[in-house]
Amino acid sequence: MGQLIKDLANLFAEPTRYSLLTSALLAVTLIFRKKLTQPIVFLAVMVGMTAFFVFAWPDPNFNAIITKPDNVPILILLVTVIFFTWLALRRAVINDERTKRGEPTLEGELGNKKVFTWPDLVYTELICIVLFLAALMVWSILIQAPIEEPASQARTPNPSKAPWYFLGLQEMLVYFDPWIAGVLLPSFIIIGLCAIPYLDTNPKGNGYYTFEERPFAVTFFMVGFLLMWVSLVIMGTFLRGPNWSFFGPFEYWDPHKLQPMVNVNLSVFFWVDLLGMERPTSPLLREAPGIVLLGGYFLLLPPILGKTLFRRMAKEMGPARFNVMMHLFLWTALVPIKMVLRWTVSLKYFVGLPEWFFNI
Repeated sequence: MGQLIKDLANLFAEPTRYSLLTSALLAVTLIFRKKLTQPIVFLAVMVGMTAFFVFAWPDPNFNAIITKPDNVPILILLVTVIFFTWLALRRAVINDERTKRGEPTLEGELGNKKVFTWPDLVYTELICIVLFLAALMVWSILIQAPIEEPASQARTPNPSKAPWYFLGLQEMLVYFDPWIAGVLLPSFIIIGLCAIPYLDTNPKGNGYYTFEERPFAVTFFMVGFLLMWVSLVIMGTFLRGPNWSFFGPFEYWDPHKLQPMVNVNLSVFFWVDLLGMERPTSPLLREAPGIVLLGGYFLLLPPILGKTLFRRMAKEMGPARFNVMMHLFLWTALVPIKMVLRWTVSLKYFVGLPEWFFNI
């Protein structure tokens, strides 16, 4: 039975299954949030996770990954993200029910209770500082600092990983050209965060937790933060091993494991596999299928979605703000699409123009 559980864990750690499982888990949580955010349900989930952790702890491969000093903060990050996501959804469900009954939100009730900064708030902050300092001291005593020898070109770590907060970007470098993964997408993230107050004019949901008043905003944020950031950090920390290969949580990190992958561009699929002919020598003609596909994706999808799925949003936001929001949304959606296509059909680039240093 124990080996079956380990085999299943390794099976679902495969990147496509892992991504589909996490996406489905988030979707089910948001759809059935009223039931799944019940304290008894959350307690049962935490007990189940604790039981799995206790079961997996004696495994040498699992233990070696979890107890690595670099990975301990990521484990704490995972637990805290789960707890605060549950807390936010729980308060959102309660506030939505109270709003339907005409009652003030939880935050509205607390807003009427004022306390003095001195001494009430300062005392609370002092106690938190002391407790946090004590926790850091215990941590520094029990866990050895992950300080290695000076860098040397003759001996590089395998795998060479970025700091945990850059693992999401390092993961995206596998699927996108460096100028997209390292410059364009982070710039869009910053621009998108700056543009939120100007794009979203919904006055509801400010200062209190809610879901029903802002379903798209909350869902889009959770997808971006949980699936496009936290999930990639966990993937890069616990599932990426030597040679940047994927390993299950109970699988030995064999440095000799090599996965032969022949990544090809969309032009190869179109001209060679579909039409059975050689690719044209002209770069623009050769990459025409990818250019047409991406052109349709970025130019045709916004008006189509504005007249169908996001009709109400397009009417409320206006054409300018809606198109800006949709292009940011489509760039975000392109990341999981490209990842899944790499894992399933070994697609490298939609448009590959190395002659002009332009690859998407």
